[in-house]
Amino acid sequence: MEKIGFGGGCHWCTEGVFQALRGVVQVDQGFLQSEPPWDAWAEGVIVTFDPAIIQPGILAEVHLRTHSASGTYSPEGRYRSAVYVFDDEQHDEAARTIAQFASDTGEPARTAVLAFVGFRGSEERYRNYYQTDPSRPFCRRYIDPKLAYIRQHFADLALP
Repeated sequence: MEKIGFGGGCHWCTEGVFQALRGVVQVDQGFLQSEPPWDAWAEGVIVTFDPAIIQPGILAEVHLRTHSASGTYSPEGRYRSAVYVFDDEQHDEAARTIAQFASDTGEPARTAVLAFVGFRGSEERYRNYYQTDPSRPFCRRYIDPKLAYIRQHFADLALP
């Protein structure tokens, strides 16, 4: 098993996206930190996955296509579009995936590849947000469209 981190928008959405993929064993929702100047805590997830089923580059592509990877937003610095890597190989694969995404979309991707430094879990009541009640208005409005995108564009990796 390997781990990789993702940040971008609300961690409830990010958590729900990765929980919907084959090969993902666990998704820990919370706040991630990197090296300065990216050392402020930002919402995100740590994904534990089986690289024999799903590669880090595919996880990065799913991430890029299910959040605003080319927009600009960061309420109070809480949201950071990033891939938090645990080694040089993940760094290189994430950087290639981001460059390909930018080429495909014709827009510069603002998603950074950052070294993973720290993680703080969310409060228990927020964990597994989508799985505990997918009928919440937030889930229906923001997470369901992302899951529909995965089922359409990554059907071979989408859980039933």
